[in-house]
Amino acid sequence: MNTQMNQKILSLRMERQHLLTKADESEYISLYRDTQPGQNVYWHGFGEPPVLSFRAAFDDMEFNRNRQLERKLVKGRFVGGNLGWIMSGDMELFASLYRKPLARPTPEQTEILTLIENAGPFNIQQLKEETGLLVKQLTPILHRLQEAFLIYEDQYDGEWDRGWYRFGEMFPDVNTERYTRIQALKILLQRFACRTVWFDAAMAKAFYRVPEKEIRNAAGELTEKGILVPWESGYLLKDDEALLEKYEPRDIRGVYALHRNDFLYKIQEPALKQMVKDLTAGLPYDCEPLQYLLIDGRIRGASVGHFRYGPYDLNDIVCDLPKAEERREEILEAVLAANPGGEVKYFMGRAL
Repeated sequence: MNTQMNQKILSLRMERQHLLTKADESEYISLYRDTQPGQNVYWHGFGEPPVLSFRAAFDDMEFNRNRQLERKLVKGRFVGGNLGWIMSGDMELFASLYRKPLARPTPEQTEILTLIENAGPFNIQQLKEETGLLVKQLTPILHRLQEAFLIYEDQYDGEWDRGWYRFGEMFPDVNTERYTRIQALKILLQRFACRTVWFDAAMAKAFYRVPEKEIRNAAGELTEKGILVPWESGYLLKDDEALLEKYEPRDIRGVYALHRNDFLYKIQEPALKQMVKDLTAGLPYDCEPLQYLLIDGRIRGASVGHFRYGPYDLNDIVCDLPKAEERREEILEAVLAANPGGEVKYFMGRAL
């Protein structure tokens, strides 16, 4: 991709991610919809609402907490069986893509499902008392029934004592077979294209965790309809192809320390994991990626060390940025802002 076009795409992506101008509530809801399922802050966000870090002109954790209470954001197992939060109006869309039907339920699965259907809701302690099963036995059963969209875990607040309901009780009007998988994927890819501007099949696969063949088939149908256009080895929205011709890139210089559930990280996760592995090869201390560094619109490195409650061990900052030393203070400032009370020990392998 030529340098000028690449800069246009990066700039427009930063705009649409609201990293240049923070989103108001209406813009935020639209951004959230297009980057679902939402997740909380990696590692330290257990039980907290999902957030879109750096993008909101308001406290989006509190905003999403209220949306959870009002059941405007609902929980499910979607991408690779992982938990995520979607807008309730999109339940049919995500269920159609991610539902794993339960063709041959085990006796235990049948027992739990029958209990919940006939006398629910139950919390996990009540299910333990009713069945005699241990929590470690119940948990995978509940998760599998959840993946089949047969039951629903109603986590509308941060409490741990959550009720499990029959899915149809909570979503009486939802048809989990409303769309075929490819129909659902075509809708999601249009949203994905809007927020990434340019994407390839590997990026969509990394985010949605569906087979690349299905992504290519869905993108191919959208291309045939003139909604997407091929560009280099990926795709643009047809409308964006015309927009980019006249588009003037904005100044996107800046550094963000993104947590590992951030949308811009997730769409490149396999490649970024390998990048950090290469950058930290041979270093004698813990080098688990803590945050990834979005520098001038591209992820160029990471803070690495060790996760722990309280300040993380910030052992090093590694990146592939040419002349990284010239940006050292700016990078350190971004990393420390994301790690209150932390202390960086090394920068590019050199002691600070």
